[in-house]
Amino acid sequence: MRDPFREGLAAGWNHIDASALVADQALEADVVIVGSGAGGGVTAELLSGAGLKVIIVEEGPLRTSSDFRMLESEAYPMLFQESASRHTADKAIKILQGRCVGGSTTVNWTSSFRTPPATLHWWQTAHGLKNLSVEAMAPWFAAMEQRLHVGLWPLPPNENNAALVRGAEKLGIPVAVIPRNVKMCWNLGYCGMGCPTNAKQSMLLTTIPVALSRGATLISLLRAEKLEFSGSKAIALDGLALKADGLHPSGIRVKLRARQFVLAGGAINSPALLMRSKAVDPHGVLGKRTFLHPTLVSAALFDTPIRAYAGAPQSVYSDHFLKQAAVDGPLGFKLEAPPLHPVLLATTLHGWGEAHARLMREFANSQALLALVRDGFHPESQGGRVTLRDDGSPLLDYPLNETFWEAARRAMLAMAEIQFAAGARWVTPVHESATGYTTWGEAKQGIANLPFAPLRCRVVSAHVMGGCAMADAPERGVVSDEGRHFQIDNLSVHDGSLFPTSIGANPQLSIYGLVARNASLLAAALSGRPRPAIL
Repeated sequence: MRDPFREGLAAGWNHIDASALVADQALEADVVIVGSGAGGGVTAELLSGAGLKVIIVEEGPLRTSSDFRMLESEAYPMLFQESASRHTADKAIKILQGRCVGGSTTVNWTSSFRTPPATLHWWQTAHGLKNLSVEAMAPWFAAMEQRLHVGLWPLPPNENNAALVRGAEKLGIPVAVIPRNVKMCWNLGYCGMGCPTNAKQSMLLTTIPVALSRGATLISLLRAEKLEFSGSKAIALDGLALKADGLHPSGIRVKLRARQFVLAGGAINSPALLMRSKAVDPHGVLGKRTFLHPTLVSAALFDTPIRAYAGAPQSVYSDHFLKQAAVDGPLGFKLEAPPLHPVLLATTLHGWGEAHARLMREFANSQALLALVRDGFHPESQGGRVTLRDDGSPLLDYPLNETFWEAARRAMLAMAEIQFAAGARWVTPVHESATGYTTWGEAKQGIANLPFAPLRCRVVSAHVMGGCAMADAPERGVVSDEGRHFQIDNLSVHDGSLFPTSIGANPQLSIYGLVARNASLLAAALSGRPRPAIL
């Protein structure tokens, strides 16, 4: 099968593998973009299209479809932050984030939702973001949907997702089809390990190749260590080259100078870079109100095979429990069905010894549901805080309070009821004290009596937001609604760290649309060319 990225490299695209450098380097550009995921990729395409000289910095490796062999043992160390084992400070939440060219867009499960209208309305009223109305954002979402081939998944759901449909419909709970950013998808189900068929319309396949074809430079395996400032401007980025293992510094340094810097490293790494750089933070808002969708998992066993590893990983969802909840009331949650692969399941399941082994022996008959909790709207829902370890690496502290645990119990009850309605013979919340249940009545009583606390109940997330939040004034956030830093004149933020709350939906399309808007404004300002009305 063709590997378009490798073909581009062979044709002369500018790629520097920092692990191969043997001496310090100094480069200059109009714009340096830190990060190559959803925000960095879109920014690179739009700024290069405005005639600007662009350098893209990526801490992870460059891996392309030829490297994606649908093996967890290879994919997680190669493509994810901390080998897919990044956790919050108390180890209570496992966080999946990409760390490779294309970022999380290379390894996500392709779900592509617009920012929910309720979220945009809340940002307008509670955070002063008057320009981000549903009507104002709709053309940008539409443009990125067209650019990245986002559409409703046309094939029947795999059995893992079909169980959500059966159970929900039996209970009168509405479900809908998930839009996915795929083209000529082979329906393999291994999206989380990199798409081997170039069907997923990630930044690796779309925006970054376009930017490189226009003369942009990509530097992989380069850690953005800190920014240098002069007055109210950033003047250089100091980068540390990594060895081929992607972990250990080689000792080679790369200094990048530019007239504009864009941070797109994600909602943990972007705040951390500013902290390492000792960036001005007069109101103490940097790294604060960093949000996840703290996610609960309910596992079930069926009499017939589910094979949750095969077929589109996520193709149906329900927002019933989001729409039931007032935005600033008890926390609502979105329901989805995740793909199951042996390592992913084994490291998420609760239990140990024979109890854990018994569940794994029934892997083919296992089904799971996720409840993505919408955090950041309730007064007691303050999210987390990015801090730095002694070595300068980022750490997210994310305390879980009773406001969250109340929602967690409701979510576990809802998922168990749906799974039994779908025909499950046994259901368990992924919780260390749960022994599993054989009827809905038994589950209802058991879940009501479970102790909900960190490390007792397993919590995971693949969505990190906030920490460089947009606001209408410097006292309330780090950047404006255009992503421009309030105190640093030539610094923008173009990633999920912009969000002042979580959003209640898988965030990639929200990042694409918002960054397309802001990168277009930035391109016009830097190039002197008129801003297009839309992409």
